Amino acid sequence: MEWKAHGYRVGASSETFDSIPESADELDRFIALHRRKIEPWLSAVFQAEHLNLLLGSGFTIAVGFTAGVKATGMAIATGKSKYAKAILDHATASAKKMGRGQANIEDQLRSAIAVLDGLDIVDKGSAKGVRDDINSAIETFLSSLLATERGIFEANSASALATVQSFLLSFASRAASRERLHIFTTNYDRLIERGCDQAGLRIIDRFVGSLRPLFRNTRIELDYHYNPPGIRGEPRFMEGVVRLTKLHGSLDWRFDPTAHRIYRSETPFGADDDHPSLPDSPVDTVMIYPNPAKDVETTQYPYAELFRDFPSATCRPNSVVVTYGYGFGDDHINRVLLDMLSVPSAHLVIIAFELDDRIKGFLNQTRPAQVSLLAGNHFGSLQHLVDDYLPKPALDYITGRMSDLLKNRAFADAAAGLMPAEPSQPPADSGAGT
Repeated sequence: MEWKAHGYRVGASSETFDSIPESADELDRFIALHRRKIEPWLSAVFQAEHLNLLLGSGFTIAVGFTAGVKATGMAIATGKSKYAKAILDHATASAKKMGRGQANIEDQLRSAIAVLDGLDIVDKGSAKGVRDDINSAIETFLSSLLATERGIFEANSASALATVQSFLLSFASRAASRERLHIFTTNYDRLIERGCDQAGLRIIDRFVGSLRPLFRNTRIELDYHYNPPGIRGEPRFMEGVVRLTKLHGSLDWRFDPTAHRIYRSETPFGADDDHPSLPDSPVDTVMIYPNPAKDVETTQYPYAELFRDFPSATCRPNSVVVTYGYGFGDDHINRVLLDMLSVPSAHLVIIAFELDDRIKGFLNQTRPAQVSLLAGNHFGSLQHLVDDYLPKPALDYITGRMSDLLKNRAFADAAAGLMPAEPSQPPADSGAGT
């Protein structure tokens, strides 16, 4: 079909719109009409056996917009070394080759690190200039990430963080008997961790320890259990537990060159630029090596271990991946999603602020029946998603019991001759229910 500025495709329902009503009354009617189609479908999809959430930089931008804060920019940094122009030219060419358009700081750092590795072998004197440029670029990038965190926390933080909390709970509140939600992200900030803290969600990742959490290579299926009162020897799964994998690293990850181990530093959320946990030479210690244009991160430690979790969690029957804010510019991730869709029972939900050429190119390689789509600045708005379209948490037992009660009353009234024998329909906003 011809796609317009806004639209959705969920199940058998497909609608596109040139514009969204602006008046409050018309907008409310518009939302009520289309929520009846979108929310029940998402409720059913979210109850898949394996549920995964993939968040890209658009998630941070959306949270920043909600808080009235400009999110981290991905603009290229200025270099001073004699190789700066060659590095930028290579970054631009590689970004264009991968179909991702204009080069950003990730492309620039990938090219610069490749040049630095070569100069460390053939010309150590020239390597210093490139190293200084990389350190300066990463320091600027770290400062921008921390400024975004700090701005979201300080400016209208209650509203923004409450939105993040509700967004995460819509996915994470699954029945404990089901497999845990697995969150994957290409972001380096800690908004997901902060949102989980606000929502009371417990995170399971590859780090072990309290004072200095260390990255562990082994993938052990750890989980949280509790002992119900009066029942001995029959532990049950706790609710509110998620798994988290940061595919491209995090701003608080550090590499200890002495122990050759990766640990998570004690960097507060939105820390100041002069915080002592921030290193003097980021290129040597900070585990942020953004390389989305090629599969470099899948062959270097720790990215091989991290990325291995992605296909193992998604490429299996009855699996669902929901993407939000992901621009489909990382080929190594796109290939896994396409492999997942080769399984007939797998499903992909794409929520995007804009349906650009990269997303369209990816959709052309998929079967429409296996992909749900919500796009445009209305359906892709984080606030509208949380308030109007995402299902209520799956553990909303009260709504489920109310629906059952209404059904039972309908049959009782019919038996008494008070009304026709037709069961009452559950409310339109019953959410994921039970």
